[in-house]
Amino acid sequence: MTQLEQFQRDGFLILEGFNSDSECDALMTRAAELSTGFDYTGHPSVFQTSEQTRTSDDYFLDSGGRISFFFEKDAFTTDGKLKNTIELSLNKIGHALHDLDPVYNNFSRSPQMKRLAAELGIADSLLIQSMHIFKHAAIGGVVDVHQDSTFLYTEPLSCVGFWFALEDATVDNGCMWAKPGGHQTALRSWFHRSDASGTEFKIFDPSPIDMTDMIPLEVKKGACIVLDGLLPHYSLPNTSDRSRQAYAIHTISPNAHYPVQNWLRRNLSELSPI
Repeated sequence: MTQLEQFQRDGFLILEGFNSDSECDALMTRAAELSTGFDYTGHPSVFQTSEQTRTSDDYFLDSGGRISFFFEKDAFTTDGKLKNTIELSLNKIGHALHDLDPVYNNFSRSPQMKRLAAELGIADSLLIQSMHIFKHAAIGGVVDVHQDSTFLYTEPLSCVGFWFALEDATVDNGCMWAKPGGHQTALRSWFHRSDASGTEFKIFDPSPIDMTDMIPLEVKKGACIVLDGLLPHYSLPNTSDRSRQAYAIHTISPNAHYPVQNWLRRNLSELSPI
């Protein structure tokens, strides 16, 4: 069975040893450099772990074409001071690392990524979003079950995600969970900008996502997990004493319609493929 056939059957594809240890280390080193250089004074933007309650401030809505920093919800004291160092307080960095930072650009558009995209038949798809996810020991929070196409909606649906394990991902430190074949379902909602201000969900299908038969996608450092945009997936809190850093990128088809109401705004004519 080819990689494309496995991906079409399961809705995800696990590729162990996709990146070398040194390639993973380069991203973690760069993330630490970016974090320590960020002055959060006066504007701590918090990334709520529940998508339904995420604060959609201007900083978040303007992050599509920038390198922006988002904190864990419990990172600050009541008087606005960090409880820990900034490196251990961030939830993620996003959302244009792949275009604005050479280290992330090289990782995102590596020779092996170009080969994989070609094998999956999406060599011309546009790289629209990237995130460095920290999932720190003991404080890395839950990521609720969701479908990536909810947040990167196109007509027709075309979102494909690539999730890279920069460290071992286990049940204890919050690996992803998904169900083989779970992408054979409907898109439940669309997270977009509201006509007034902020964001809202447009509900397409109110039925709950079937959580039965979900399995942990435990992988080693260097693995790549490809995710269909319709595949429901989630991760639990990191209850271990080890972090679970990861990097994720998402692509969309250049031939699909990308509504202006999408929360993430980029000039598609300026985007390039993997």
